Amino acid sequence: MDNYNPNDNFNNYQNNYNNGYNSDYGTNYSGSDYMNSGFESGNPVVKTFSDVKAILVEEVVAKSFLFMVVALLITAYASLTTSPRVAIRMLTGYNFCILLVAELLIVMVSNWAVKKNNAILAGVLFAVYSYLTGVTFSILFMAFTTTSITSIFLLTAALFGIMAIYGLATKKDLTSIGSICFMGLIGIILATVVNMFFLRNSMFDTIISAVGVLVFVGLTAYDTQKIKKMVAYSNDGNVLTLALMGAFELYLDFINLFLKLLRLFGKRR
Repeated sequence: MDNYNPNDNFNNYQNNYNNGYNSDYGTNYSGSDYMNSGFESGNPVVKTFSDVKAILVEEVVAKSFLFMVVALLITAYASLTTSPRVAIRMLTGYNFCILLVAELLIVMVSNWAVKKNNAILAGVLFAVYSYLTGVTFSILFMAFTTTSITSIFLLTAALFGIMAIYGLATKKDLTSIGSICFMGLIGIILATVVNMFFLRNSMFDTIISAVGVLVFVGLTAYDTQKIKKMVAYSNDGNVLTLALMGAFELYLDFINLFLKLLRLFGKRR
């Protein structure tokens, strides 16, 4: 990160807060006043730095989920308004390679935009990625019934919500779980490639999907908790970029969990 040090921003934010506190309250608000302040004295309760941190946690988490929901709505709109024939053309031949490279470039540039604290560029790229995902998802309506897709989506939302709440509420450090799930994700990708080009075994594909559900359930809780930890690097100037980064990770968790559940329990046409 060129010229961007999260720890410096965090220390500057704390110093600015302390300086503001001293200038606003230091003259007329002594230590004895603080001991006698509160509801009985009628004086306002001064916020501590932990209070400010709690506010930032709420803001980053709330905006992360808000952006994720908006991205899901964009994906749903694109999938419902795109002809499956378009998706088939995009997923065959050279078009698939172009689509894959385009999505990888979007992810790479998005990460660069986050590092540069460019919320506008990161938000636009996130929207484009969500739309492209929705275009390819239109093909799902050819393979599965609409009722099945809807019910699996609701199941995904419920399971995702439960794990997100757990990630926010638990006091346990989920870093080890996140590491295990990430290794499991790499294993799933490798196993999927092997099964797609060599084995072509439907039972093996079912096992991969079942393991995938467990992996993305764990990643949902881990990524949600990680958003809370990102507040240590937040200030008034980078809340949006941190929220967009968290929303992108949650979006990918939701989409992949939905696909794995659909492959396991979806009713085919």
